[in-house]
Amino acid sequence: MSSVNKKLIKKFNRQAQTYDRMRENQFQRKWREKLIGEAKGHVLELAVGAGGNFPFYKIEKIDTITAVDFSPEMLGKAKKAARQYHLPAAFIESDIDELFFENQQFDSIVSTLSFCGYSSPARILENVSKWCKPNGQVLLLEHGISSNFLISTLQRALDPLAVKTVGCHQNRNIMKLVNHSPLDIQKAEHHWLNVFHLIWAKPRKE
Repeated sequence: MSSVNKKLIKKFNRQAQTYDRMRENQFQRKWREKLIGEAKGHVLELAVGAGGNFPFYKIEKIDTITAVDFSPEMLGKAKKAARQYHLPAAFIESDIDELFFENQQFDSIVSTLSFCGYSSPARILENVSKWCKPNGQVLLLEHGISSNFLISTLQRALDPLAVKTVGCHQNRNIMKLVNHSPLDIQKAEHHWLNVFHLIWAKPRKE
């Protein structure tokens, strides 16, 4: 594991208690309800954090949830949340870059507010397309650079500070990343001057 990622883990470990308190009271609640409620079957959740999506899974649709995060403190909170919401979850402590799964293993792959932090987001999207079953679904809630000039200028200015303090890039073009990936977007919603994106996608058929 790189020294950069070790520093990131420390940052997220320090934030675990805050994320745990925010689970039931977060401003993206409506978006998460709409997106996560569609997850079904064998689910992979990337960068699960403290389990911020757990209140929104519909347990009757879920067979298993494989939840991954590189922060042990976040995973500790997520494990407690899984018990609270009676979710059939298994946990993997790993850097997303170092994950390995068999191809076409998951019915649903979920990521919320995590692609801002990956060092190689395009490669992660390639892996996601491989791990998802051909008729499965990829459910993303991500944030990136705004279409508004003033907001995007501010985001670019703040990006170095955000990366240093919380490990989160503000200036990534999420829609461009997904459009250039091996995923086909089925539906998308854009909010807050195109800062936040809800994306429903499937692996692209060859």
